[in-house]
Amino acid sequence: MIDKAPFKITTLLTDNGKAFTDRFGASGECQPAGVHPCDRVCAANRIAHRLITPGTPQTNGMTERFNGRIAEVLRTHRFDSAASLQATLKRFVYLYNHRIPQQNLHPKTPLRTRQQWYAHQPQLCKKYPRNHPGPDT
Repeated sequence: MIDKAPFKITTLLTDNGKAFTDRFGASGECQPAGVHPCDRVCAANRIAHRLITPGTPQTNGMTERFNGRIAEVLRTHRFDSAASLQATLKRFVYLYNHRIPQQNLHPKTPLRTRQQWYAHQPQLCKKYPRNHPGPDT
């Protein structure tokens, strides 16, 4: 999945859940052992793995809001096949990235923000951000 990202991933920020880290045990925070799958993937791809500060749920808010939007789509639609579900999710991701301005992006769409990054820091991008889904060729 990392190679499919349209930009260079340098840092991964996750919560402190067991799905992402083994740095928290019964006695509190410890140094990463480097054996958790997330830490191994980050190390293999030279990605810094940062954890949110414990007790700061607002950091997780944006991700939870996005997950809530997807959950709403899933609750309000009936799917007659896996292909129907996949097409609906693909449309949702397209709308989210190309048509819905995000408040934390001052309100611009993710695509517009990527285009501005490309204009000012092209070394961060693997390819030119285009306004259409599909291959870049």
